[in-house]
Amino acid sequence: MLLLWLSVVAAWALGAPAPGAGEQKRVAAKSPNVVLVVSDSFDGRLTFHPGSQVVKLPFINFMKARGTSFLNAYTNSPICCPSRAAMWSGLFTHLTESWNNFKGLDPNYTTWMDVMERHGYRTQKFGKLDYTSGHHSLSNRVEAWTRDVAFLLRQEGRPMVTLISNRTKVRVMEKDWENIDKAMNWLRKKAINYTEPFVLYLGLNLPHPYPSPSSGENFGSSTFHTSLYWLEKVSHDDIKIPKWSPLSEMHPVDYYSSYTKNCTGRFTEKEIKNIRAFYYAMCAETDAMLGEIILALHQLDLLQKTIVIYSSDHGELAMEHRQFYKMSMYEASAHIPLLMMGPGIKANLQVSNVVSLVDIYPTMLDIAGIPLPQNLSGYSLLPLSSETFNNEHEVKNLHPPWILSEFHGCNVNASTYMLRTNHWKYIAYSDGTSVLPQLFDLSSDPDELTNVAVKFPEITYSLDQKLRSIINYPKVSASVHQYNKEQFIKWKQSIGQNYSNVIANLRWHQDWQKEPKKYESAIDQWLKTVMNLRAV
Repeated sequence: MLLLWLSVVAAWALGAPAPGAGEQKRVAAKSPNVVLVVSDSFDGRLTFHPGSQVVKLPFINFMKARGTSFLNAYTNSPICCPSRAAMWSGLFTHLTESWNNFKGLDPNYTTWMDVMERHGYRTQKFGKLDYTSGHHSLSNRVEAWTRDVAFLLRQEGRPMVTLISNRTKVRVMEKDWENIDKAMNWLRKKAINYTEPFVLYLGLNLPHPYPSPSSGENFGSSTFHTSLYWLEKVSHDDIKIPKWSPLSEMHPVDYYSSYTKNCTGRFTEKEIKNIRAFYYAMCAETDAMLGEIILALHQLDLLQKTIVIYSSDHGELAMEHRQFYKMSMYEASAHIPLLMMGPGIKANLQVSNVVSLVDIYPTMLDIAGIPLPQNLSGYSLLPLSSETFNNEHEVKNLHPPWILSEFHGCNVNASTYMLRTNHWKYIAYSDGTSVLPQLFDLSSDPDELTNVAVKFPEITYSLDQKLRSIINYPKVSASVHQYNKEQFIKWKQSIGQNYSNVIANLRWHQDWQKEPKKYESAIDQWLKTVMNLRAV
């Protein structure tokens, strides 16, 4: 493996195109191949200093050295299906109405891959897609629909870790490795013979926590699972134990999230460190999967002809802010990796501009030389990474100096909107008045521990006005509120007389079954409330 790895490095150095070599626009026949690898729940801060010190990620480092890395890349919605819907459509979440993990794009929606295929690209997809409607668990849907109900129920078990005590066990996430094998087999047997360029999409489940145990004390928990082989890739001395605010001082939405994720209880420092260590080990396994694709491209003499892009749908809190999973606008949840390398892409370039997943759609079309639709929310990343663009002022004006992220799903009891600019992060909730906003100065407070919205009212007001110029978020929040009620009523009617039994046995069953009449009554009260959209 080491000799093969060194040969990849040497081949790249000898065969890298000279600056300005390729044409900026190409017809499909002259366009490069594209491989897009998208993992799940990868914290983008691990791809640059100081986060990169905590775990060995050799293939991500390879891409950084031979390509462009975006230091401030964000998800447009920190949950699986809506974030992927944004990536495949190039549109913000409120435009596609991808409100939760059950509500994504229509199966027949025209994605960037469909457009590339129409323009002569050979296309293939393997692994996790999760951008269309109708997926994920019933419990996940009902939790999202009822987030406005006046009750507080634990929807998860406590996060846990499990270890395979085997220093030679490499393939821990078998399903992902099977898809890696399928992709490599396709490259060797199909792609290598194409005369037209190809685009390959590979979706990974890792480093998303594993499904919960089906029964017992830890039912409903999420499992951070790895082997000694991967755990030894983690620098335990560099693992940072996050600071937590006292429960009484938490933002009300954060408290709701922490409670429903079953994280308001006591955790020892060892528990927290183990969860974070196991998560980082899962990231190391993800990196190795990416590496298998890079090595296969090299072996087939395709690497010099292929633009490789790596990203993730969102991050993972891993016990920061007393939470795991995502569903938050904090950096661990919203900050994603985004790296590109290949013909025409600048090497060893770090871009500080804020970018997001909606930029993938126009970037893919731009790589193929296909004219971009005018209605997209995103912008091509090629001007920020291409060897043919050298005017710094011109490049900075090719992408707006902000990104939008929004969340409307479970484990959060208010629609959430983030506007990320240079060093400011502004987070607004619901209608903009019923829940206090948050403002963080990431340059002086990277851990987002101090909300300075009250301290800097002028900046808070200015950013809120900018946010409202992009999205009428009170109106969107009202639409989501109404949608949730309508969907819940339809579901309740479809269940009929069995409703009480079904709702009592979802993931929140341990709390619900203590006082079932109380919680059913709270839902009844919620359903009686009339939301007047026109008034908003």
